[in-house]
Amino acid sequence: MRIPNLGEVELLVPLQEGIFEQPMWSTFLSRLKRVAGVHAAHIRLRLPGARDETDLSAGADQFPRAPSDAELREGRVYSAEELGSGRDADMDMRVMRLAGSEEIEAWIALRGEDLDAEHSRLLTALAPYFRVALRVLASLEREKARASFSADALARMNFGWIALDERCRVVESDPQAERFLARSRVLRRGPYDRLTPSLPEIDRQLTALVRDCAADPNMRPRAINMCRDPWIEVLVSPVHLDTLVGDSRTVAMLYLRGDRSSSADRHEQLVDLFDLTPAEARLAWSLSQGLSIAEAAEQHGLTVETARYYSKKIYAKTGARGQVDLVRNILTGVLALA
Repeated sequence: MRIPNLGEVELLVPLQEGIFEQPMWSTFLSRLKRVAGVHAAHIRLRLPGARDETDLSAGADQFPRAPSDAELREGRVYSAEELGSGRDADMDMRVMRLAGSEEIEAWIALRGEDLDAEHSRLLTALAPYFRVALRVLASLEREKARASFSADALARMNFGWIALDERCRVVESDPQAERFLARSRVLRRGPYDRLTPSLPEIDRQLTALVRDCAADPNMRPRAINMCRDPWIEVLVSPVHLDTLVGDSRTVAMLYLRGDRSSSADRHEQLVDLFDLTPAEARLAWSLSQGLSIAEAAEQHGLTVETARYYSKKIYAKTGARGQVDLVRNILTGVLALA
């Protein structure tokens, strides 16, 4: 049989778009099966870090076999006889291995009756385009992994981001910010997706900053403290990109950091972690928030002398040599992940 050229059969577009389908390359495999006049068309993928290969098929059969790298030279089409498989129930096959990069490789196979040189030429013609698609897939997998690691790190540090339009409406947000909005009484989505602080004065301040970001993209980022117990702060920054997440309405980014625990929770965690007494834990948390000995003493109804006595015991138990060390031990230790 004569197989039409690639342009006539329109295989190239679904080949390139196939990495965005679920399952991948389903349209491409269906068209390849029909155009080649075969019983089944298959792709086997080996992704970086994956324990098993991913099999994709158009047709009832599974991938005919799992050839080792040594058996198939990259880019060469092999028949069943060359692989020592023979014919199975009058079914022939053509198999080709492709490597898009060192990180990813694929096998593409055709199974049918009376396969000939035209089928081999079709796979050979597809090879350079398939390599490009594999390189794109490898790049997407790398970015997906990086994004996953970054999202996990930001979540552990209680950071999130929210993209806002000039009316303070949410355009897009990351999962950490969405979780924060779902559980917080300090900041929420209001009518028409408007980001609404609970305190009117903070609402006015945020609205003014977002409006300034829209007017002046070079404005310096500004910080707002929204709550002290638990501690919640945001940084409002103008957007320096033409578009963000596919939407040009964004004028400001709100970077959010919120402690998931109240001060009472933190006191209990300090007791567990450093074997502090409850009174020492309360003082230690206040000192870690930047209060002076005198300010912390006043906050907890202690004399300055008593606060100093407690602080010496706190430094001894936490291994801190002073308030700077105490701040680092508490705010950058495991309590930051609690």
